[in-house]
Amino acid sequence: MLDTYKLRSACSLPFVFDKKINTVGTSNADVPLADPGMYQLDITLRRGQSLAARDRGGTSDPYVKFKIGRKEVFRSKIIHKNLNPVWEEKACILVDHLREPLYIKVFDYDFGLQDDFMGSAFLDLTQLELNRSTDVTLPLKDPHYPDHDLGVILLSVILSPKEGEPRDVTMLMRKSWKRSSKFQTQSLRLSDQHRKSHLWRGIVSITLIEGRDLKAMDSNGLSDPYVKFRLGHQKYKSKIMPKTLNPQWREQFDFHLYEERGGIIDITAWDKDAGKRDDFIGRCQVDLSSLSREQTHKLELQLEEGEGHLVLLVTLTASATVSISDLSVNSLEDQKEREEILKRYSPLRIFHNLKDVGFLQVKVIRAEGLMAADMTGKSDPFCVVELNNDRLLTHTVYKNLSPEWNKVFTFNIKDIHSVLEVTVYDEDRDRSADFLGKVAIPLLSIQNGEQKAYVLKNKQLTGPTKGVIYLEIDVIFNAVKASLRTLIPKEQKYIEEENRLSKQLLLRNFIRMKRCVMVLINAAYYINSCFDWDSPPRSLAAFVV
Repeated sequence: MLDTYKLRSACSLPFVFDKKINTVGTSNADVPLADPGMYQLDITLRRGQSLAARDRGGTSDPYVKFKIGRKEVFRSKIIHKNLNPVWEEKACILVDHLREPLYIKVFDYDFGLQDDFMGSAFLDLTQLELNRSTDVTLPLKDPHYPDHDLGVILLSVILSPKEGEPRDVTMLMRKSWKRSSKFQTQSLRLSDQHRKSHLWRGIVSITLIEGRDLKAMDSNGLSDPYVKFRLGHQKYKSKIMPKTLNPQWREQFDFHLYEERGGIIDITAWDKDAGKRDDFIGRCQVDLSSLSREQTHKLELQLEEGEGHLVLLVTLTASATVSISDLSVNSLEDQKEREEILKRYSPLRIFHNLKDVGFLQVKVIRAEGLMAADMTGKSDPFCVVELNNDRLLTHTVYKNLSPEWNKVFTFNIKDIHSVLEVTVYDEDRDRSADFLGKVAIPLLSIQNGEQKAYVLKNKQLTGPTKGVIYLEIDVIFNAVKASLRTLIPKEQKYIEEENRLSKQLLLRNFIRMKRCVMVLINAAYYINSCFDWDSPPRSLAAFVV
């Protein structure tokens, strides 16, 4: 027999425990919740049921992330093309205290820039019983659309004191009081470590574009290459490109930079070999200390111990906040500096560096009324500012829906017909940032020196989303250079989101095609009528012609 009862977490999302009566457990309601490092949480991720479809074919490629606080503690494997996936994966997690709930997020794996969100739920650890296996059913919800049914996730969990600690509740309570001062010291130490984890010095944005003339590792004279990146303890692995020596990855990812001087990014290329150990193709490094900040660098790196090249875009962005009073230091408000830039792009300097068309300065000031991406009702927003392949990032403002960045960025304009894109994301520790909104501003439409509020729009820029962003933009360019540049093909953008099927676009194109066909049919009828003598003057003119 199963006795089922319901509990509610802090975010008011319901979840269900299925308890067996013949199992004896001890409630942890009276155990102090501040004892660090004293619990072990064993999780078995069973399966999902009736999950949301996120792909064109009406399916998804779901995987699950488990987080405690801001830290990801476990990630499941990907189940391809299945809305009722079966994982049966186990994870053992050490829990510092029970005040932080277990946060479960489900995503649909996508080859694009960002995986699709499929729902989330909370598991309140204070409601679990010690040393008892509990089956849990978690309904998935979207904080933006709380009424939508996104399916459920089924788990089995066991919460127990960490091995080596007393398992009797009374002894636990007595010991906790004796060592309360020690626990407070440890909690403070853990808090300091958590705070230091946010003190990164900058962001390294890397775009893996392509490989050229890589070494053939297979018997067919080709390879199945992929690339591994490592910066300190941070790692990234690209997707596998089958049967090619000139792969086109077009992948973008970010590393946090903790060292003031920069660091070394180790890069290795491998050939995927099914059933055997992968073959080594070559290696190279990027010394970040040799690259200037706030600028995108295109690097062609020769692979050592192998053959071929890798082509990358690398951008270093400082994380420090610029106060509003210091904006003029790097801005065009300094009259002398503005005169220098105006002179640089004056009509008299037409033949000086034809590729340098103009100068763009963007002040990312603040945003208001953003969407709440976290279950706590807050977000951790940051901005990505892009002009063609130049990509710069602001720092993250944690737990805020109206952040202030006060950050100044400058770009060299290569094409005056380019579009400035500013996108707001919610930072996630596992690098899968949540989209909050976007604006696209053609350079020719910018009014210099005007602080303006832009309404954030969805990814396709077809409709508004929640929030506004305040920007102040200046554009200075040489009109003659800009005119000559229009005769040159547009610069290829290496990273573009995958085009998804749009019903509205399909319908609009169908209507356009229908109109074109009707015009041709009517023209054919008109030409035919000219030779039927329905109108003698018109038929006579047609005969003469």
